[in-house]
Amino acid sequence: MNTNSLHQHVNEPTRGNNILDLVMTTTDLSINGLVVTDKIGDHQMIDFSLEVQDPNTSTQHKQVLDYKRANFELMKEELGSYNYEVLMNNKNAEKCYMILKDTIATATDQPYPKKANQAN
Repeated sequence: MNTNSLHQHVNEPTRGNNILDLVMTTTDLSINGLVVTDKIGDHQMIDFSLEVQDPNTSTQHKQVLDYKRANFELMKEELGSYNYEVLMNNKNAEKCYMILKDTIATATDQPYPKKANQAN
């Protein structure tokens, strides 16, 4: 899963055959040595280390949406131009979510200018 700049690091079952316990980070954080280990109750334990940087030694700049300068009419027009019934016909919930997510990402690409944001 790589959605909204989040990355899911657990790739094996943590309860029965299901992945119910998650470790999610932004893509600029590093998870090392993640392993699913012994049981605690009816869940497997997740062991990992998180690599972080001292915010005083590193300054990162990333692009963020500039909502103050956004063209909401263009976004509304773009989102209204899709026939969602046709796009999502006979699709499961996950596929419909991906279609909607991609549609919103496309619709917000132009109306929302980006600006540099200093992240510590």
